[in-house]
Amino acid sequence: MNGYPELAIRELVGNMLIHQDLTIRGGGLLVEVFDDRVEFSNPGASLIQVPRLVNDPPQSRNPRLAKLARRLHICEEAGSGWDKIIRSCELMQLPATEIQESRGDAPSMRVRLMQRRPYRDLTVDERLRACYWHACLQYANGNALTNASLRERFGLPTSSSSQISRLIADAISDRLIRPVDADAANKKMRYIPAWVGE
Repeated sequence: MNGYPELAIRELVGNMLIHQDLTIRGGGLLVEVFDDRVEFSNPGASLIQVPRLVNDPPQSRNPRLAKLARRLHICEEAGSGWDKIIRSCELMQLPATEIQESRGDAPSMRVRLMQRRPYRDLTVDERLRACYWHACLQYANGNALTNASLRERFGLPTSSSSQISRLIADAISDRLIRPVDADAANKKMRYIPAWVGE
């Protein structure tokens, strides 16, 4: 699958296998390849709140299957899978991974990898999602989101600083991120996920 990070595909397939809910009848694993995206679906809702997938400790629905997958080098059981998925998409400057969850009678997860598109062609939701996951990834690595780091994530030049400042302001308004120090000078502003410290 050209145009998609191999690491993200491997991790998503591993997640599908390990975290599927084997008690749900009539559902199964599914990988669908479209012209502009690849979708990964499995039965069972996430054991971790979706917005906290990068930062919360891992939980396994099928620990024996997870142990076997680790032996086969499909996963590490270290809880770093989502970090790798998000980071590998960032490195290729793809739109942020889209995660959909259904919690009805037949709970399921669907994860969508999208083809690369220029920043100007991304929807507002795609930009905000990328900003949020970038903040989560930075926080997991002991760093914080900055205007420069987010520009680099999107592959934008310094001249796009004002565009990224507007995106950051929108993400703050939507309570996705917050400043580390609201009184810092503009050029020294750093941001973390809004839930930190709650």
